[in-house]
Amino acid sequence: MKKVITLGILSVFFVQCISVKQKTKTEHKVVQTQTNTRTSSSSKVKLVVGIVVDQMRYDYLTRFERKYGEGGFKRMISEGFNCKNNHYNYIPTYTGPGHASVYTGTTPANHGIIANNWYDKFTKEDVYCASDSNQKSIGVEDKYEGKMSPHRMQTTSVTDQLRLDTQQRGKVIGIAIKDRGAILPAGHAANGAYWFYGKDKGYWITSSYYRDNLPGWVQDFNASDEAEKYMKPWNTLYDIANYTESDADENSYEGTFRGKNDTSFPYDLNALKDQNGGFDILKGTAYGNNLTTDFAIAAIKGEQLGADEYPDFLAVSYSSTDYVGHKFGVNSKEIEDTYIRLDKDIERLLIALDEEVGKGNYTVFLTADHAAVHVPSYLQDQKIPSGYFDGGLLKKHLQAFLQTNYGSENIITNISNGQIFFNHDEIKRLGRNAEEIENALQKELLAYKQIAKVYTRHSLTTSEFNYGIASALQKGFHQKRSGDVCFVLDVATISYSRTGSTHGSGFNYDTHVPLLFYGNGIRQGATWQRTEITDIAPTISALLEISLPNAATGNPIHYVLKK
Repeated sequence: MKKVITLGILSVFFVQCISVKQKTKTEHKVVQTQTNTRTSSSSKVKLVVGIVVDQMRYDYLTRFERKYGEGGFKRMISEGFNCKNNHYNYIPTYTGPGHASVYTGTTPANHGIIANNWYDKFTKEDVYCASDSNQKSIGVEDKYEGKMSPHRMQTTSVTDQLRLDTQQRGKVIGIAIKDRGAILPAGHAANGAYWFYGKDKGYWITSSYYRDNLPGWVQDFNASDEAEKYMKPWNTLYDIANYTESDADENSYEGTFRGKNDTSFPYDLNALKDQNGGFDILKGTAYGNNLTTDFAIAAIKGEQLGADEYPDFLAVSYSSTDYVGHKFGVNSKEIEDTYIRLDKDIERLLIALDEEVGKGNYTVFLTADHAAVHVPSYLQDQKIPSGYFDGGLLKKHLQAFLQTNYGSENIITNISNGQIFFNHDEIKRLGRNAEEIENALQKELLAYKQIAKVYTRHSLTTSEFNYGIASALQKGFHQKRSGDVCFVLDVATISYSRTGSTHGSGFNYDTHVPLLFYGNGIRQGATWQRTEITDIAPTISALLEISLPNAATGNPIHYVLKK
């Protein structure tokens, strides 16, 4: 009997042991699963790389597609998300406002960068969007080129929000050939912003706004004379006979470098540099983008971006595409070669990110600060409406009109960026009111050749426009900084030289730009649904799960994100 009881107790004990053992295994599996899930869900972005290509039309993605390799633009498109109908939603479409709008998620009406340069009606001086006389140049002594900061930008950027959200543990670095292309994206709280100074040697410099000396990796880069290796002939990467997506190499629609008598390849940069600003000549060639990529990769390594648990942000702007477009035009073989080479730079940057940060650990977006118009003289030869506008003649016309009707030529103090600024002291002296003169100029301007639309300060501040050019003007109109009357030129009509391309309007040729998302947290796909430039910062904020920039008016593009 005792044996039976003993066997029963042992049996129960054995079953309990098995049960406990099985439970322990199960608990271990649960814990292990939870750990894996936590690791997976906390696999957040280690580095965001924002790429802004200066003056990139959307159709450069499709027009030069056959010349691109598989690892640059095509890699981003095939593995990422392509927003094909992405637009700027304000006027003017310039570099300063463009970079500010991409990163703040709002328009000049809020962030205050109303142009690259504008008339300050309070100081009665022209100001530059990134200049700051309170700063010192770091990297070259006592040069204006380094006295810069983002102080004129009145709102936060997504990069600022990253710094705030991580208690300044997440790094932010801005890089561009142009100072404004590095400074405005990096925001107010950045660890650093660097831009190119080419008048003497070819250095990357910064401002005392960020630091009192160049970090070691920048000093090393400058000492390595990387810029020197690009002072060589610029010829097409491939046989020029295969560049069939652009106009003839020699034509009347292109400009050229000083000291060169034609507009055709090759360009001997060493022979031309003394007449074109020394190393600054690199800015206007495809090699400027090569140098920017070299420096961006050095920044990833030197700053150890993406190396810890806090997400970092690298803002890269490719400026040389803009210089080339302005000089040679959007239909030139020079612009074609520049984008073929830029595609290889994008590939090189992605490979470096794979190696240094790890594929799947970073996210990239690529867009542009504006696009550009076809050279109007070329359009005219194709019987397409276009033209050139003389702003000097307009000023004389308006002065004569105001003298005849109001007895004064001094009512206007400045005409710039499609805006007319009044001398309000003079209006007061005449016993008139500003709204009366606004209305009179509106009627006169609408009768003026090549001016299509005119809006007054009163209409822009008392009405709400929801679509079209009026809405774009209103979104670009800053009540304190903008003028008293705004006018819009006819489509494809520009105030510029008869060679090369420019930008600034609210028409599709200036507003339609690429928007590609790639990497961690990004779905694969494409859309023709309209997106706007102000949606980028909110989308990246949603990806990082941080606060939106404080004046953002755009919305996250939710279907781009996996979560």
